[in-house]
Amino acid sequence: MHEHGRLGPMEWAKAGRPLPSEHTSGDRGIAVDIDGAAALFGVVDGLGHGPDAAAAAVRAVNTVRGAGSERLEVLVQQCHRVLAGTRGVAMTLARVDFATNTLEWTGVGNVTADLLAKAPTGVQVRSSARLTAGIVGYRIPEIRQAQVLPIRTGDLVVISTDGIAEHFLNHIDFAAPAVVIAEELLSKDAKETDDAMVLVARHRGALP
Repeated sequence: MHEHGRLGPMEWAKAGRPLPSEHTSGDRGIAVDIDGAAALFGVVDGLGHGPDAAAAAVRAVNTVRGAGSERLEVLVQQCHRVLAGTRGVAMTLARVDFATNTLEWTGVGNVTADLLAKAPTGVQVRSSARLTAGIVGYRIPEIRQAQVLPIRTGDLVVISTDGIAEHFLNHIDFAAPAVVIAEELLSKDAKETDDAMVLVARHRGALP
C-alpha cells in the first residue's frame, strides 16, 4: 500500500501495511486533485482491523473521492451518512489551496495531522489539526469548521493513524523526499498491534 506522486506544488507519498497477521488493512490514504487548483489529502482508519475495517475505510475513501470539491466538513458528514451500519472510521482530511498557499484540515477520531517546518534545531511542529472525538458512521458531534493556516514552500504535512507511534517527529529526516520519509516512518514507527498508514505531503513551491 505504497504510492506517491505530485499534485501541483505538492509532492506526496503514502506508506501503509496491515496488522502483521492480516492480509487487508483498514487504514487507507487519499490524495486527490481538485480541478488543478487544490489537493485533497486524507487518512482513514477503519475501526479495529481486518476485512470489516477495510470495508468501512474503502467506502469512506470512495465517498471523499467522489465529492472532493465539497467543503471538508461536508465531506465528513457525507461519510458519516454513507458509513451507517459499518464499523465506522476515524478520519482526517487536509486540503491545500495552490493560489492562496493555505492548508485547511479537520478530523474526527485519532488520525493525527501535523504541519512541520525546518527549524534551526531540527523540525518544528508549526501546527497540529484539532481533532473532534467520535466515530464517523456511528456518532459524530457537530463538525467544527476546518482550521485554515498558511503553508510555505518546504513545509511538510504528516497525517498518520494510531498504528504509527507518536514519537516519530523526533527522528524525521526533513531533507529527504516525501516517499523516503513515508517509508522510514512506516518501517521505524509502525506498531505490531495494529494496521498502520502514514501520508506525507511537501510543498515544493511554484512549478518551474
